[in-house]
Amino acid sequence: MPTAVMTDRERTAVQAYLRLLHTVRAAFDGAPDGARPALVPPSVLAEAEQALADAGLTGNEEEFFRLLHTWCPQG
Repeated sequence: MPTAVMTDRERTAVQAYLRLLHTVRAAFDGAPDGARPALVPPSVLAEAEQALADAGLTGNEEEFFRLLHTWCPQG
């Protein structure tokens, strides 16, 4: 399998997604039992959406998750 080298925009998209994922996990981890977690700040979601668009990955989940696996294979 060839090793892909990510572009700066692809790397930025993966990093933004991971920040979004960590924000959501923190919200769920910090919520008292039975309580709904706080909403993800709109700026975090907007950053991830913009990074995906800039990298040309909007609507291309298969390619994005392949890049994500390359960046963070254990996750």
